[in-house]
Amino acid sequence: MQAGTINVQIPLRDFFRNSEKTSYTLSPNGEYFAYLAPYKNRMNIHVQKIGSEEAAIRLTGIEDRDLAGYFWASNDRILYARDFGGDENFHIFGVDINGENDVDLTPFDGVLAQMIDTLEDDDDHIIIGLNKRNPQIFDPYRLNINTGDMDMIAENPGNITSWLTDHDGKLRAGVATDGVNNSILYRETEKDEFTTVLTTNFRDSVNLLFFTFDNQHIYASSNLNRDKSAIVKFDPATGKELEVIYEHPVVDVNNLTYSRKRKVLTTIQYVDWKRRFKLLDKERETLQNILESQLGQYEIVVISNNKAEDKFLIRTYSDRSLGAHYLYDKQTDKLEKIADVSPWLNENILSEMKPITYTARDGLTIRGYLTLPRHGEHKNLPVVVNPHGGPWARDSWTFNPEVQFLANRGYAVLQMNFRGSVGFGRKFWAASFNQWGLKMQDDITDGVQWLINQGIADPKRIAIYGGSYGGYATLAGITFTPDLYACAVDYVGVSNLFTFMSTIPPYWKPYLNMLKEMVGDPDDSEDNKRLKATSPVFHVDKIKAPLLIAQGAKDPRVAQDESDQMVEALRKRGVEVEYILKENEGHGFHNEENRFEFYEAMERFLARYLK
Repeated sequence: MQAGTINVQIPLRDFFRNSEKTSYTLSPNGEYFAYLAPYKNRMNIHVQKIGSEEAAIRLTGIEDRDLAGYFWASNDRILYARDFGGDENFHIFGVDINGENDVDLTPFDGVLAQMIDTLEDDDDHIIIGLNKRNPQIFDPYRLNINTGDMDMIAENPGNITSWLTDHDGKLRAGVATDGVNNSILYRETEKDEFTTVLTTNFRDSVNLLFFTFDNQHIYASSNLNRDKSAIVKFDPATGKELEVIYEHPVVDVNNLTYSRKRKVLTTIQYVDWKRRFKLLDKERETLQNILESQLGQYEIVVISNNKAEDKFLIRTYSDRSLGAHYLYDKQTDKLEKIADVSPWLNENILSEMKPITYTARDGLTIRGYLTLPRHGEHKNLPVVVNPHGGPWARDSWTFNPEVQFLANRGYAVLQMNFRGSVGFGRKFWAASFNQWGLKMQDDITDGVQWLINQGIADPKRIAIYGGSYGGYATLAGITFTPDLYACAVDYVGVSNLFTFMSTIPPYWKPYLNMLKEMVGDPDDSEDNKRLKATSPVFHVDKIKAPLLIAQGAKDPRVAQDESDQMVEALRKRGVEVEYILKENEGHGFHNEENRFEFYEAMERFLARYLK
């Protein structure tokens, strides 16, 4: 379909409703797959025997909130994570595959459970981290997944932020921080004391991935003595890199996979403008070739396999489709579709997400994406500028329901990986330090100006919308460039950099000094001036554009006060503000009915001010 064709308006809820079936995984023996499907509008775990005509069994009946994720702990038991009201203090629950023995294995109020090792060869235990003893740090525990009994296997001295086990489930390495310097800790056996083998400034990254198959060395993603992170083999006894396995000249490389059964490395993954794979193993390459011969028009990812590695669950993706799940049986060489993720969405009437580049005012190259409506002439369009959250994250080529919804409603959507976006090397990342509301914001403004100069954007019909840091960028946009935007939508965004820095979750406290270097130190006089100058809440007198704000009351990262302050200050000035506050949500709206309410409000709001 080309520009000028008739637009088919898709119902809003089709973009944002829960999938019928998604997040498939295989049991270790390959006899069952599990998946998430709605029960009373909440995503719950179901199990289906492969090849059976019998109906799937629903294992969980959570009614207040979608569960956050799950995995097979054994052939007979599944573990899942959920929080309460969006507080992000995730508990680990266990349930048998017949739906019985559904228990909270970490029933501690205000405590967050983190996964350290699923112990694939131990059907009764996993290793988790809990901040039960001290809210700021996590101690590792061996947890019995049937009884809930647990034993602390090491006491965190107060500075360890992550732990690493070897292939035998032994706790052998960790990373500690003093706030700005990171140290790799290592021990030969669990009877030995941890010793520090390497200390670097946080700008240097050695991200430990997993041990080599002989448990002697560690594969890592490292940017030591280079700008872009590369996959390396690291000697934890000496703190030295032994070998560079793969590096890319333009982007960071930080993902490596392996075959547990065959004990070989299989793939390296990286993202330039879209996901790429480097295949390291003939058997994995053969599988990829088989899949691409049948599904080659989509991005193809192997998401799960059984222990025998002869059955594989495949997921496809694209910019216009949430894709489908497939089961590939190596023994029969059969690829079978299991389910489309969102079968009600017709990808042929959705919009392409195209990579773009433009030059910021100081000469830095900014990469991003432009999604245009499928209908009409692509000139003088209403535009929604959509900076991503993080800010130390990035946008990628993938299906984005917000982007597709907006394009379907006739808006061009501009996304940009402003300076600080991750994946483009250390220098590009560090260029964002102390630049909230300054050069980071200029990168967004320069993208808007580029779109105007291209003739695509109608300069009188430009909105800005973002969540989290993107919400901050939204507020900064209408504050510091008040004539650029006709309206704005702030979703769980920061308005006051002082209160943001003082209300971080307790388990972020070990990183506070690092955050002060990256965002600003309120106790430093010069930083204090800059933080005040770049906090939108102190400059509401400059704001002209109508604003829609959405906030979760239990948000642990961007407190409700961030939105309350902004709403109160603007209403005192008579600026129109629509405010959606949800008591049962945290950092973003996860419950389906709340998503519907927010996006329906956004649709009305944008239609009012851009059309």
